[in-house]
Amino acid sequence: MRDSRETFVNHAFVTGYPIKHSRSPLIHGYWLKQFDIAGSYRAHQVTPEAFPDFMRQLRDGSAGFCGGNVTIPHKEMAFALSDRPDELSAELGAANTLWLEDGQISATNTDGRGFVANLDERASGWDRISAAVILGAGGASRAVIQAVRDRGVKTIHVVNRTAARAEELADRFGAAVHAQPIAALSEVMAGAGLFVNTTSLGMDGEPAPSIDFSPLASGAVVTDIVYVPLKTPLLRQAEEQGFRIVDGLGMLLHQAVPGFEKWFGQRPVVDDALRQIIIKDMDAHA
Repeated sequence: MRDSRETFVNHAFVTGYPIKHSRSPLIHGYWLKQFDIAGSYRAHQVTPEAFPDFMRQLRDGSAGFCGGNVTIPHKEMAFALSDRPDELSAELGAANTLWLEDGQISATNTDGRGFVANLDERASGWDRISAAVILGAGGASRAVIQAVRDRGVKTIHVVNRTAARAEELADRFGAAVHAQPIAALSEVMAGAGLFVNTTSLGMDGEPAPSIDFSPLASGAVVTDIVYVPLKTPLLRQAEEQGFRIVDGLGMLLHQAVPGFEKWFGQRPVVDDALRQIIIKDMDAHA
C-alpha cells in the first residue's frame, strides 16, 4: 500500500472546462514559492462528461492529487459527487474547493468568504449597513448573497431582469432576501450601503448601462465581482459619482486562501506583490 503523504499530499489542481486561462496556478505558485513547499498546483482540464470519473480517481488516489479547486461548469457536480459537503456548499448547491480526508472527498465553497474578505481589506466597515443591493441572480450571485446575509445585513435586494430567478434566490436564502424587478433598481437603492454587480455587464470591455448611484447611502460601497477590466464601467461610474469602489480581483485572491491551507498546511496572506503579479498577467493578455 502506497504512502499517500509521500506520493501526492503536496499536489493540487484547478479544474474546469475550459481552464487554460485560469490565474489560480499563478496565485498558488506564488505561495508555494513563498513557503518553500516542494509541491505543485496546476490546471487540469476535464470535460463535463469525464468529471464523475475524475472525482472517482481523486477519491481513490489514482488522480495523484490531495485536493483542488473547481470552477465553471463543474461546481454543482463537485458538490453532488463529494462525500462530505459542508453547510456552506450545501446551501449553495455548489462547491469550489475539495480535499481528501480519510479516503473521502470533503467540499466547501470559498467564493463568499473571498468576497467579504476583499471588502474587509479594501473597504473596512462596509458591513455596518442595514441594506444591500445585488444586481443579478445568476450562479455567481449565490455565494455573494449568502456571505452578505451571514455578515448580518438584514435587507438584501436581489435585482434581476428575470423575476423568477431572483425569487428562487429569495426562497433559497431566507427572509432577509427580497426579489426585485429591474424597474425597481433605483427605488431599492435608496439608503443602501452596498451595491454589488454579479452580472457580466462591462466584462472584457463590453458596454454597460449608465446607473445613477445617488440614491445610495452616503459613504456606500460599490463593488463588482468582475475583475477584467480591473475598473469596470460600473465602478468608474460609481467613482465619478463620489462613492467608494472595490474591484473584484481581491475576491479571486482571497477565495484561494482556505484551499491552500487545507492542501499545504500553511495559511497564506494576500499581499500587494501577489496582486501585482495577477495584474501584470491581466495586462499581458489584454
